[in-house]
Amino acid sequence: MASRPPSARASSVRTQKTKQLPSSARRVVGKHSGPGWGRWALAGWLLLVLWLSVEYARLPDVSLLRTQNLRTTALMAQRAEEAREAGRKPRVRQSWVSLDAVAPHVVDAVLVSEDARFYQHEGVDWTEVENALEQSVREARLGRGASTLTQQLAKNLYLSTDRSLLRKGKELLLARRLETQLSKQRILALYLNVVEWGEGVYGIEAAAREHFGTSARALSVAQGAMLAGMLPAPRRWLPAQRPEALRTRAGVIVGRLEREGRISGAQAREAQAELSRFFGVPPAPASVGS
Repeated sequence: MASRPPSARASSVRTQKTKQLPSSARRVVGKHSGPGWGRWALAGWLLLVLWLSVEYARLPDVSLLRTQNLRTTALMAQRAEEAREAGRKPRVRQSWVSLDAVAPHVVDAVLVSEDARFYQHEGVDWTEVENALEQSVREARLGRGASTLTQQLAKNLYLSTDRSLLRKGKELLLARRLETQLSKQRILALYLNVVEWGEGVYGIEAAAREHFGTSARALSVAQGAMLAGMLPAPRRWLPAQRPEALRTRAGVIVGRLEREGRISGAQAREAQAELSRFFGVPPAPASVGS
C-alpha cells in the first residue's frame, strides 16, 4: 500500500490530536483559530469605551431639570422643522401641570402601558434591551425599542427620532444620567408634560383638552387608557379617528389596571362600557387579557 505524503500524515496527526481533546477544548481551539481575532475584539472594545467616555462628558447638565421646566425640546424642534419643510406653520399646544393635577388612574395607565417596572429599574431595563438586541440580530434590522419611560424622556428632551445605534447609545447614557440626578417622581412629571400626543400636542394637560375637551385631573379611566394607548403612535392613533388599534390597546390597558388593583372591578366595567360607546362597538368581555 502506497504511503501518504508527509503533509497528509501531519494533517492526519493534527486532526487525530484535536479529536482526542475534550469537547470544551475543541470549542476553544476553533474559537481562537481566526488570525488576530483577539486584537480586533480588544480594539473594538477600547473604541467603544472611548466613545462612551467622550459622549458621556458631552451630555447636557440634566440637574437643571430638578427645578426648571424646558420651554422647548429636541422633539418639538424636530416637529417644527418638519412642519416648515411641509409648508405648514408649526403648532405647539402645551400646558405644564404637576403630578397632583393629573388623575391617578391616568398616571397608572401610562405606567402599565409604557413602563410597568418604572420604579424598579435605574433608567434601562436590561432584560428588555437584551431581548430587543437578539430580535434585531435575528431579523437583521432594528426592531422593538424596549425603551423605558426614562429613555423616552431622554429622547424627547435631547435627541431625534432616528433609530440609529449611535442615537440609542446616547439615549442609554442620558437615561442613566437622568436617573442619577432626578427623582422618579420628577422624571415621571417631566415625561407627562413633554411627551407627544398628536400633531403639535405635548403633555397630558394639552392632550386631555385637545382630544376630550377636559382637564388632566377630570379624565375618566377610559379616556386615560386611550391617551396611554396612543403613545406608540401618537400622531396616527387619534381618538377622533376611532382606530381599531387604539380601541384594542385601551381595552387591554383597562384590564391591566384592574388586575393590578389600580382600579376596581366596577371602574373597569364602566371604562369598558365607555370605550364601547366611544368606538361604537359591542361591549367588551368583563375581563380583558394582556
